Amino acid sequence: MPVYTSDESPAKMRAKSKTRSKRAGLALPVGRIHRILKNGNYAPRIGSGAAVYMTAVLEYLAAEILELSAKAAEDNQRNRISPRHILLAVRNDDELNKMLNGVTISQGGVIPHIEQQLLPKKTKNPQKTNQSSQEY
Repeated sequence: MPVYTSDESPAKMRAKSKTRSKRAGLALPVGRIHRILKNGNYAPRIGSGAAVYMTAVLEYLAAEILELSAKAAEDNQRNRISPRHILLAVRNDDELNKMLNGVTISQGGVIPHIEQQLLPKKTKNPQKTNQSSQEY
């Protein structure tokens, strides 16, 4: 039986565990995404690389939406991102709008748009002739 000194406990001798998120350099939890994929019955078997790839894609999309939403909030002189700013960011970006086409963002409102047919028609000013109401 090994004898341990006060500085060498079995826990300290073991290498510190490193999460899959830290190994991949991601902020979102890879383990949680893997669990969701396994329990979701998407496929009979889920590889470990699938969870890392899916997490990376989700993190990229979240960062992209947050970046565009922050710009929309800044354009409206606001410090906080609201659902309205998220909607404006998503609908003004072609690729995100195509991806989230059927999605309704709660409390987001609508994109301001006026149909061309409803706008007043621009009339050309007829050249004014010397028509006076009184004749001399």
